[in-house]
Amino acid sequence: MSRHLDLCRVHVSGRIVDALRCLDRSGTEIALVVDDVDHLEGTMTDGDIRRALLSGASMDSPLAPYIQRDYTSVGPNAMRAEVLDLMQARVISGIPILGDGGELLGLHLIHEILGAIERPNCAVVMAGGRGTRLGPLTEDLPKPMLRVAGRPILERIVLHLVGFGIRRIFLSINYLGHIIEEHFGDGSGFGCQIEYLREQSFLGTGGSLALLSPPPNAPVLVMNGDLVTQADLGSMLAQHEVSEGVATVAVRRYFHTVPFGTVELTDGRLTVLEEKPQICRLVNAGIYVLNPELIARVPSDTEYPLTSLLTSCIARDEPVYAFEIEDDWIDVGQREHLARAAGREP
Repeated sequence: MSRHLDLCRVHVSGRIVDALRCLDRSGTEIALVVDDVDHLEGTMTDGDIRRALLSGASMDSPLAPYIQRDYTSVGPNAMRAEVLDLMQARVISGIPILGDGGELLGLHLIHEILGAIERPNCAVVMAGGRGTRLGPLTEDLPKPMLRVAGRPILERIVLHLVGFGIRRIFLSINYLGHIIEEHFGDGSGFGCQIEYLREQSFLGTGGSLALLSPPPNAPVLVMNGDLVTQADLGSMLAQHEVSEGVATVAVRRYFHTVPFGTVELTDGRLTVLEEKPQICRLVNAGIYVLNPELIARVPSDTEYPLTSLLTSCIARDEPVYAFEIEDDWIDVGQREHLARAAGREP
């Protein structure tokens, strides 16, 4: 979402020259035309201004007759992938964000969606599993390539990483890995460089990290390949940097409602009776930041859970910290979770 929204506004009573000045001072390719109460009346681009001048308008002509009222907009909860889809389909570089009443809330710009600042960190996405719990859905398609709202889960992850400035991404592949390679290629179509860690046998959630060559020289972001999330990866990397820990694990609050009334006893006497209580626990969200020296500890050609690496760090009394995710997060490991991610009833 653009941090320079005020610079993109121009009042509907203004002149064409005002819209042109708006484009110049904001450095964007779109001016947002608003009324007195900040409702969006329409948009103007440099192309709209050029066409207005060619039709006989002058720089002092009112802009109202020339604004585009048939514009594309999204609501405040639109996901990054959805916004990028609209930009690509309609060949536009900016999409305004509107509230329910048409009020202007923000502006998505394509260079911000794709990430303006390149980070030194690389990312590894574990995409080699079979997804057996999803049954026939993964017989001919690897689980990370299942679609949610028209886009493969793994593509959403890649775009999410790119949006936080991560431009070098390793995809760990095994089961039907050729489908993933054919879809992503070298990553140039997704704004990044993609390389592949090809598992000759299933290496678990951490074993493929031993295939990284050369070893990384900055903390590595590791993600499971079946996550649909809007997690703030930038904040997670920033927290890891200042924590001086060897690893950071993303956690998420998980709520479970016990389907029965529960009781507590003291010396056989009932002291507490609670009807269907809700239990809250922090769970592992499948996103990690690992210091480079940890990668060297991963055994080669061995099925190795990433949690074993973290457990060994704890046993060595090395600091491992948590980063709590408060944004959307769904682990698409079962049919009901996949249906929820797609906005359907299980």
